[in-house]
Amino acid sequence: MKTGFVNIFGRPNAGKSTLLNALMGEKLAIVSPKVQTTRHRIKGILTEKDYQIIFSDTPGIIEPKYKLHERMMQAVKGSLEDADLALLLVDVNDNWEECDAIFSKLRLKVPSLLLINKVDTVMPDKVQEAKAFFLDKKYAGAIFTLSAINGGQVKQVIREVANRLPEGEPFFAEDEITDLSERFFVGEIIREKIYELFEEEIPYQTTVIVHEFKHKSSLIKIGANIIVQRETQKSIIIGEGGKMIRQIGTNARKDIEKFLQSKVFLELFVKVRPKWRENDLFLKEYGY
Repeated sequence: MKTGFVNIFGRPNAGKSTLLNALMGEKLAIVSPKVQTTRHRIKGILTEKDYQIIFSDTPGIIEPKYKLHERMMQAVKGSLEDADLALLLVDVNDNWEECDAIFSKLRLKVPSLLLINKVDTVMPDKVQEAKAFFLDKKYAGAIFTLSAINGGQVKQVIREVANRLPEGEPFFAEDEITDLSERFFVGEIIREKIYELFEEEIPYQTTVIVHEFKHKSSLIKIGANIIVQRETQKSIIIGEGGKMIRQIGTNARKDIEKFLQSKVFLELFVKVRPKWRENDLFLKEYGY
């Protein structure tokens, strides 16, 4: 039995969450074209007869600008320390020199594979140029090209990962697919809808806290607070006559019901917490 922790690193928007979902064959991490969508380390547990791989999606590697960013980069650091194997993900359209600088600074102590993503968006010549650029890098134990959004080459990556893991007993039961709670994923689904519906600073200054999660006879009752930093943001989230918060609720409820396989009654509230991204007590309360 091969078993181990395989952690995904890369710049914001390289496609790490999309890759995790493709590797797992189902959606665990929320996805958005906006950068810094992933704030937590999200584990996906893939168990087959002869291996158990614990994949981790990590926040995109950035220079922290406030305490929330610092907490996000702490999640990246923690992932570096417990990895058995690293997957280094590059968007083929990114600046390869900058990616190289980031991966070199990681100073990995474990083997790693370099994955060049979004190859379906460019001509084959550019893919070959990217492979040539990374070919002699010390961190590129092997190079794969893929399209995470289309699932191309994902099975080959899983086979290569499994082959490189150490032998050992499974860490999790075979029917577990993550170590995070349903409550956590409900909050993430709501936050995803905020990213889809709003522009500029609103998504980045917002978080979601699920404060009620009760199983009733015919449905699950969920109450969640959308946290913002200013009263003006609260007004935008609510919208004229409550239009926007109803839209968030409608969009989120559909995905939550699909995820939980149950009817859901969802109540959303908006709370103002000034400068919550810089407040240690708020960050701890909100799970960061």
